[in-house]
Amino acid sequence: MKCRHCNAPLEHMFVDLGFAPPSNAYLSQDDLRKPEIYYPLRVRVCDRCFLVQTEDYTKAGDLFNSQYAYFSSTSAGWVAHAARFVQEIIKQLSIGPDSMVIEIACNDGYLLKEFIKANIPCLGIEPSKSTALAAQKIGIPVLTQFFCEKLGLELESRGRQADLIVGNNVFAHVPDINDFTRGMKIVLKKGGTITLEFPHLMRLLEFCQFDTIYHEHYSYLSLYAVNRIFSAAGLRVFDAKELPTHGGSLRVYGCHDDDIRPVSDRVNQLLHEEQIRGMHTLEPYRHFQERAGRIKDDLLKFLIAQKQDGKKVAAYGAAAKGNTLLNYAGIKPDLIEFVCDAAPSKQGQYLPGSHIPICHPNKLSKEKPDWILMLPWNIAEEIMVQQKQAADWGGRFVTAVPELTVFPLPEKKR
Repeated sequence: MKCRHCNAPLEHMFVDLGFAPPSNAYLSQDDLRKPEIYYPLRVRVCDRCFLVQTEDYTKAGDLFNSQYAYFSSTSAGWVAHAARFVQEIIKQLSIGPDSMVIEIACNDGYLLKEFIKANIPCLGIEPSKSTALAAQKIGIPVLTQFFCEKLGLELESRGRQADLIVGNNVFAHVPDINDFTRGMKIVLKKGGTITLEFPHLMRLLEFCQFDTIYHEHYSYLSLYAVNRIFSAAGLRVFDAKELPTHGGSLRVYGCHDDDIRPVSDRVNQLLHEEQIRGMHTLEPYRHFQERAGRIKDDLLKFLIAQKQDGKKVAAYGAAAKGNTLLNYAGIKPDLIEFVCDAAPSKQGQYLPGSHIPICHPNKLSKEKPDWILMLPWNIAEEIMVQQKQAADWGGRFVTAVPELTVFPLPEKKR
């Protein structure tokens, strides 16, 4: 395999998480009687451009299909984050009724609905039919397609260029990142702005967030790598902002390479910090496998100890990152009886690989587990507030990444 960006041979393994099914390929009861497809989940690092990337085994069409079950609106925190961004960017760019906003991977319309409220024309692009339909039902125009250079040319030929292109947690999801970036270049108006949010590789390395690795994520991005990818397509990163979302993300602001806006100090500072951490060398990537193994072992020891003590363990959040963790560790329903999730699209189904049943959150109050493992650790505070009734029966919360953390017993509801 060669690097998806610079075409250099990929000779350096970053982490090998074994074999796993696609993390969002949830199963029905009938599916449990059928063979399940597993793919290698291995990640390499390019020693030329330092793009971290999965090995090629899966096709995007097999991952983002009509059964895709991730709906962005399920997380109240993420919806609030999107609403704040829309308010900020409207003011920052003076966007109004004469502007055009295109969101790539608009999911269920969680973000574009805020532009609709502000009477700003918009267009969503979303390949997954399930989420695209949800967006269309709330009045958002959506093209149910994968975004690429070809689609960018089609939109340009119809005069549908954007003053603002938004891409939240999509840049890491595209198999041909160069083609995708060229498409953004084509569909961006002169003087227009691109904003992309993605988990920051620097934080993945720092906190050993190996569970954010799954087949839907083709790339793991540093600012250094994004800068190179943009430059090759005739674009430029002129600003960047660190965000707390997903355990540490970046929002980059891009423009055409001949745009008059200067590169901000924040871009230079972040590039310098990545360099100081050695991210332009192979050194920080060498010991990641060992660190991931320790996290897996600690979780298994904890779960086995609870089983031996006769304690009941459930999980919360049927998230993709949770599926990576559970499948890497080989965890099954004998250690975690069930997982609760607020998304109706997941309830009544089973986690891929582990076959743990997914239930409505009210199952927690009925079963009263001693321990609740929060799989989406990035929204742990939100989960503990939502499920604070666990204090009534002495239920405790725990996370596994970046290290096994047992949270204090919550105060009982009054």
